[in-house]
Amino acid sequence: MRSIHIPARSSMRRSSMRRSVLAAAFFGLAALAAAPLASGPAIAAGEVPEAPNVDWSFSGPFGTYDRAAMQRGFQVYKEVCASCHSLNYVAYRNLADLGFTEAEVKAIAAEYNVQDGPNDDGDMYDRPAQPSDRFVKPFPNPQAARAANGGALPPDLSLLVKARPDGADYTHGVLIGYREAPADFEVPVGQYYNEYFPGHRIAMPPPLSEGQVEYGDGTPATVEQMARDVTHFMTWAAEPKMEDRKRLGVKILIFVAIMTIVFYMAKRKVWRDVH
Repeated sequence: MRSIHIPARSSMRRSSMRRSVLAAAFFGLAALAAAPLASGPAIAAGEVPEAPNVDWSFSGPFGTYDRAAMQRGFQVYKEVCASCHSLNYVAYRNLADLGFTEAEVKAIAAEYNVQDGPNDDGDMYDRPAQPSDRFVKPFPNPQAARAANGGALPPDLSLLVKARPDGADYTHGVLIGYREAPADFEVPVGQYYNEYFPGHRIAMPPPLSEGQVEYGDGTPATVEQMARDVTHFMTWAAEPKMEDRKRLGVKILIFVAIMTIVFYMAKRKVWRDVH
């Protein structure tokens, strides 16, 4: 008769403890992954209303960018946002994606000066920007940016929309979310009440006001319109190849569908005599 090995109780206890520890670790990591990342001070659940949902042209698997909206958004960035916010990962030549001609891109870049060098004498010098240059920063360093903005560091806008799953709606919401603070809500000096910003306190003054820019295509420059346009532009800046990615995805799905049919027909032909 074959003997049956029964593990010692201590071994069973150790195995059980290991399983318990692994289970606790797994559920702990799952809870941590499910929890939203904090941005700034912790706030009570539901304290910040969800930003308005906008029907963006770039939403969905077949969405595309609206060139007219992006050009208007670039104008808002240039005339309003660029005085404080950088766009470090975008070059002037990328503006061709917005529908600007080569001559227009060169003219836009030439409006700014960049430091270059050294020259033959070993000195740095300023020259007009070229399409290959990245957008000129509004401040030479973070310390200068903080000094000019009451200690707050204006974030770079290149990837800001990608920082949140609902980044476009959130960005648009913050831009239109400035309100008078409720009577029982305290806003420190130098900050402003914003309905859609976490904690409702934001250091950035309201950046948009009615008629602040004059659109060349005659579109009324309302706060809502400017917020939509500059959010459209920022979304493109964060993901300039989105349209290419979506087109490639559609082609891959079509290829997979065709190959599935081909393989199914081949399988039917090969196994026809067997069945």
